[in-house]
Amino acid sequence: MRTEKHLTGTLVLSVFTAVLGFFQYGYSLGVINAPQKVIEAHYGRVLGIVPPDRYTTNASGEDGTFPKAGAEGTLPTMTEELAASPHILTMLWSLSVSVFAIGGMVSSFTVGWIGDRLGRVKAMLVVNILSIAGNLLMGLAKFGPSHILIISGRAVTGLYCGLSSGLVPMYVSEVSPTALRGALGTLHQLAIVTGILFSQVLGLDFLLGNDEMWPLLLGLSGVAALLQFFLLLLCPESPRYLYIKLGKLEEAKKNLKRLRGNCDPMKEIEEMEMEKQEAASEKKVSIRQLFTSSKYRQAVIVALMVQISQQFSGINAIFYYSTNIFERAGVDQPVYATIGVGVVNTVFTVISVFLVEKAGRRSLFLAGLMGMLISAVAMTVGLVLLSQFAWMSYVSMVAIFLFVIFFEVGPGPIPWFIVAELFSQGPRPAAIAVAGFCNWACNFIVGMCFQYIADLCGPYVFAIFAGLLLIFFLFAYFKVPETKGKSFEEIAAVFRRKKLSAKAMTELQDLRRSEEA
Repeated sequence: MRTEKHLTGTLVLSVFTAVLGFFQYGYSLGVINAPQKVIEAHYGRVLGIVPPDRYTTNASGEDGTFPKAGAEGTLPTMTEELAASPHILTMLWSLSVSVFAIGGMVSSFTVGWIGDRLGRVKAMLVVNILSIAGNLLMGLAKFGPSHILIISGRAVTGLYCGLSSGLVPMYVSEVSPTALRGALGTLHQLAIVTGILFSQVLGLDFLLGNDEMWPLLLGLSGVAALLQFFLLLLCPESPRYLYIKLGKLEEAKKNLKRLRGNCDPMKEIEEMEMEKQEAASEKKVSIRQLFTSSKYRQAVIVALMVQISQQFSGINAIFYYSTNIFERAGVDQPVYATIGVGVVNTVFTVISVFLVEKAGRRSLFLAGLMGMLISAVAMTVGLVLLSQFAWMSYVSMVAIFLFVIFFEVGPGPIPWFIVAELFSQGPRPAAIAVAGFCNWACNFIVGMCFQYIADLCGPYVFAIFAGLLLIFFLFAYFKVPETKGKSFEEIAAVFRRKKLSAKAMTELQDLRRSEEA
């Protein structure tokens, strides 16, 4: 088989090494969830809210979340001890969660520059320094002002993840053969959810999610960064980068032979030559031109809205705060329920890979949004009626699982697919940069504000997300086009609200087939 012939050891090593960057991204998303109470308690102790001499980690203290008994032998709760400064802890914790996205926002605009300047492999090598530094800060949090070290460490790690989330797909798509490009290109999403699940399991109290080991838990993805750093030294540079950007024909041939085995590299070199000529003929579009030109305006609005809908759907509220949400729902062991969310997330990410290839982008996106909307309503009903009916905790828990499943069906993977498909070679880099910035900005807003909104709205918090999901569904129904199997000319015609004639459609399809031949 042709596919098996092209799946060489060097290709497997290269793709595996690259997607370790997305594993770190997923780990950073999920790691902050399980040890929330333990770290909040440590913040309180460092800031003097909980006196150090009254802090305990013995069995009666339940992993350091309660202070020692007072003079009268009573055991005050953490809520009573922190009553004087609840807003300080809420602010510090929300910032610890959301500052990760600030780093991603800042670095998302520099992906193209550093990738072209250093090359794909060298760029991934260099940005790993950020990951190692950020994880080191968090790993040493107990030896200094923990809140400052954790916030700083997550910000630096966010810088790494913002860069890595652009460099990894770029490298994987360029080293993959055409027959495997789609399958290998979806592995980054699997790496993310695997990282989330891995962090949730390690966050269990009897593993690393306790008062003694939580700094190791936060900094452990630095091991993946070190592994990626050394493995990158064995990976070949992208042949497409070498030939199209640098014009180094012989080096490109050499790396193609390493990646493809004994196959003749000249056919791919010819394809690269066509791509090089196309890139030269199409003028690069700046971010300013992307917004000022009426030619791109509708596509930009759609690209931004699908990113906003992904984040404001409420999914990161689940990833960041699911343990807290399960507690509100009356679940006895909320950490294990959170791990269950991670397992479901991973399984349906694999399933979504096949669904996206079979069905259209638009139909899956709409189905996912509607499913999440119904789940958010069910979650709200379950939380509101919990005080009257104990069995409503099961309704809330099932709703959370369904919420995650429907997210992975459409709103999870599709926004990244569709943004690349909405734009041709000229405006695509600027569009991806803007979409990435929008995604990270919305991620930050959710991470920073959800705890406040949850405290304010109580059991009705997911009713807000249900309202937003309804808006996103209506927008997608009327504005988001189907892009599967369509050329850039056909997509542009949809935005112009003009129908192509049957003859023009046939000519465009013939042209596309001739270009692919």
